[in-house]
Amino acid sequence: MTYSTDDIAVMRTALAEAAIAAKAGEVPVGAAVLVRGEVIATGYNRTISNADPSGHAEIVVLRKAARALNNHRLPEATLYVTLEPCVMCVGAIVQARIERVVFGAYDDKAGALGSAVDLSDSKALNHAFEINGGLLADECGALLRTFFQERRSQD
Repeated sequence: MTYSTDDIAVMRTALAEAAIAAKAGEVPVGAAVLVRGEVIATGYNRTISNADPSGHAEIVVLRKAARALNNHRLPEATLYVTLEPCVMCVGAIVQARIERVVFGAYDDKAGALGSAVDLSDSKALNHAFEINGGLLADECGALLRTFFQERRSQD
């Protein structure tokens, strides 16, 4: 897969969001939504700070994007996220009718777009979307590894 300069720039925006999450003590996952060449929303994991199990970066940014467009459907949107989405987030992606998902690091434990499970293949879902994984994967993965190494050293 060849990524555009826009893809790289928007993933860097998502990485900046992930860094904010890390500073807040959240698992460092960041996300951004691009529509017609414009970033309309950014967000990061807020499960701990919001005491919300659904506060994953993808859910946070999809909510912001939907409010920005005043529409629960985002059919022209590309979602960029630093970590492969989980089952819950893939469900939200389907409900929002996202056109394309670009993610950074693969998640062997909980990734639902090919790593742990591949929901994109499911006939049970009523919406299909393009998937591009591995953009800036080393940087995205390093941020997560560093965060968890630091957490383990504090225990």
